[in-house]
Amino acid sequence: MNARETALDALIACRKRAAWSNGVLKDYIERDRLDRRDAALATRLCYGILQHRGMLDFFLKQLLTGKIKDLHPLVRDILHMGLYQIYELDKVPDSAAVNESVALAKKYCRWQRSVPGLVNAVLRNAVRTKGTLEQPTALEDRYSHPKELIDLLESYVGKEKLEPMLAANNDTPQTVVQVNTLRTSTDSLVEELAREDVAALPHPWMPDCLVLSNTGNLEKLRAFQDGLFYVQDAASRLAVLCAQIPKSERTRVLDCCAAPGGKTFAAAIVMGGIGKIRSADIHRHKTTLIQHGADRLGLHNVLVREQDATENHPTWYQKMDVVLADVPCSGYGIIRKKPDIRYKDPKEMERLPEIQLKILCKQSEYVKPGGVLLYSTCTLVRRENEGVLEAFLRHNPNFELEPLELPPVFPENQTGMLTLVPGEYDTDGFFIAKLRRKA
Repeated sequence: MNARETALDALIACRKRAAWSNGVLKDYIERDRLDRRDAALATRLCYGILQHRGMLDFFLKQLLTGKIKDLHPLVRDILHMGLYQIYELDKVPDSAAVNESVALAKKYCRWQRSVPGLVNAVLRNAVRTKGTLEQPTALEDRYSHPKELIDLLESYVGKEKLEPMLAANNDTPQTVVQVNTLRTSTDSLVEELAREDVAALPHPWMPDCLVLSNTGNLEKLRAFQDGLFYVQDAASRLAVLCAQIPKSERTRVLDCCAAPGGKTFAAAIVMGGIGKIRSADIHRHKTTLIQHGADRLGLHNVLVREQDATENHPTWYQKMDVVLADVPCSGYGIIRKKPDIRYKDPKEMERLPEIQLKILCKQSEYVKPGGVLLYSTCTLVRRENEGVLEAFLRHNPNFELEPLELPPVFPENQTGMLTLVPGEYDTDGFFIAKLRRKA
């Protein structure tokens, strides 16, 4: 298998099985044993096509003699792959983009002999007319977001922030990692990564945070295997810092929806490896991954448990100094990492605030008097963020919002709530709120 076949298989799985691109792509890269270079190309192709599908269709309409709706979905995938290379990848020769796409058509579309010829004709037409076709002006075509989603996002972030956010959603996701300062320093990790030909730059405002490039498969790196870092966006790390977890042997922390484990790991490091952290998730396979991550990082104060965040756990009642509730959400803040989120039906998200409120109410019972309840999501939707908090506070007057202590790059915060919009602070879109239980 080569990079293009791997990417195409991932696109097919996303389309036919509603698989998430980040998960299935990782599995297929492993399956096909791609080296670092091919893995990078497969990732760029898969993510890029999902990110630019609307724009690619806009051009495809001008290149076809027939109608897009008459194309077999697999043929459309192959044409998207060819067009993306021609229009977006300067390092891929146009001839290679055409020839490799025709080869894919021959291998994957044997049921119709005319397909390779169609692919060849359309892509050669694309090469010949490059730079002369009508350019997209509508936001849904230019940034490949459904119109319904664009309208929804504009109602949350406003017109001024909308287009920069849509552009950020189509950027290549950065690889952001946090340094395990219990085992190494930032400078030492940069040197270690350089020995493995990985470039590392400091994050603009998050201490002990690096932006990596030329990584290939992170899990193959010696520095990863030695537990010197873990993957986590700066926004997620900021949420943990906002909780201001006490560093003490007596500190007790609960991370109630912990997978994939980033906040648990951040809390353990902030605590200096002392105290106790209960890291809970409803899915057994995810708790196994959290445990493996904690073991790799040497975080012995982490206790992993399979637990439904909406169900009662009496022995935790008012025992926790900090409860981290990063709840399931619509994910509209991480479209750059999961580009297929944009194509999900918004109606599927309508019950989320009910679930989020249920989790928040249950987890609040475990916070001791004077303790902190940190609520966060990776979405921009007000009814999942401020709306849930308002409903919670109406029924829980023993909690109150507390101002957030933020890095200097941010304005002073008095509300106790912060919404990070993609395109503003080099982070995912994120919502953070800090509640304190009255003593």
